[in-house]
Amino acid sequence: MSQVQINHSTSPSQVKKGNLLVWGVLPVLLLIAIIAAIMLFGTGINEEAPVPIESMDVEKMVLTDEGVTLKVLNSGPEALTIAQVMVDDAYWNFNIDPAAEIPRMGRAVITIPYPWVEGDAHEIRMISANSTIFDQGIDIAFKTPEMSGERIWKYALIGLYVGVIPVALGLLWFPFMRRFTARGMHAVLAFTAGLLIFLVIDTFEEGMEFAAAAPSVFQGTGLVWFGALLSFLFLMALDQSNRSRLQDQVLEGKSLAYKLAAGIGLHNFGEGLAIGTAFAVGEVALGTFLIIGFTLHNMTEGIGIAAPLTKGKPSWRTFAWLALIGGGPAILGVWSGGLIIDKTLAALFFGIGAGAIAQVIYVIARMIIKESAKQSYPLVSWRNFASVVLGISVMYATALLV
Repeated sequence: MSQVQINHSTSPSQVKKGNLLVWGVLPVLLLIAIIAAIMLFGTGINEEAPVPIESMDVEKMVLTDEGVTLKVLNSGPEALTIAQVMVDDAYWNFNIDPAAEIPRMGRAVITIPYPWVEGDAHEIRMISANSTIFDQGIDIAFKTPEMSGERIWKYALIGLYVGVIPVALGLLWFPFMRRFTARGMHAVLAFTAGLLIFLVIDTFEEGMEFAAAAPSVFQGTGLVWFGALLSFLFLMALDQSNRSRLQDQVLEGKSLAYKLAAGIGLHNFGEGLAIGTAFAVGEVALGTFLIIGFTLHNMTEGIGIAAPLTKGKPSWRTFAWLALIGGGPAILGVWSGGLIIDKTLAALFFGIGAGAIAQVIYVIARMIIKESAKQSYPLVSWRNFASVVLGISVMYATALLV
């Protein structure tokens, strides 16, 4: 009776792959072990800082008939305890939820039953157990608007006629622009580039303002730059992946129009933030003035969105989507500014918007270069230069109204 012997052997290539996997995972495991050891046993240096490092940011302040409510974030490296609260140089009772000790990166709600006076200025001081003082001023006291269905609807209407309607009015220039010659369309694209050059600089500036007001622990300035860089690279990668499909000029123009609308939409989100914030802090006159200024300002953006579509025959549905994408975020901005403003996220959104607008400028410039070479037209003609200057000047002039 014969016996059959089965040998289970491993090929050299499989052994080699297994060894490579071990060497790929081993450094990561060792790094994790080192970090865990430092967290468990410390660095071996037991010296303590002579002065505790404490930092706290007030993310939101709400004034009601019952008093003042502060939503705070512990942005320091260690836990801190709120021991006392002073209002207008007098110690005052307060309640803090969930606890007086706020862990690092933890949030708490401080409620102060103080009888504030409408129209007056007040000064709130929060004192930690280590005697660190955190000041929060109230320039003009007034009751914080409460969220309601009516207010949400009114804010949506503001966003509609600040964002969607002006962009739609600008898109109505499309039939007129289709009559332009090739050189005329170059001038229109250069005009669009001028609009966007102003917008990208303005978006960066507004993003930096929100970054400065955001808690320092979140590195708001970095979020603006990272958001801009990543959105620029994302759109570049998207272009590269769709390049073979977008060889048709009609498809390429339609894609560019949608990207224009998306970038401008993120900018209009910021404009909505400004309007909503103005109403939330009681600056009704400023909010009304912003509405008028942004409405005039945004009509020119619709012209820029329509420019790449002139070689095709887009449907009314396409125009409707472009108006909604380009102007609709203004509604979300008004809601966010008036009801749930978050300065850190605002800085990030502005950065993303700036990167998207910068990438569209790059695409428009590439389109002008390509068409100029094909038609043997000068790239930087006096007409194109004048169009860029006109685009910047129009945006600057309408921004003065804001």
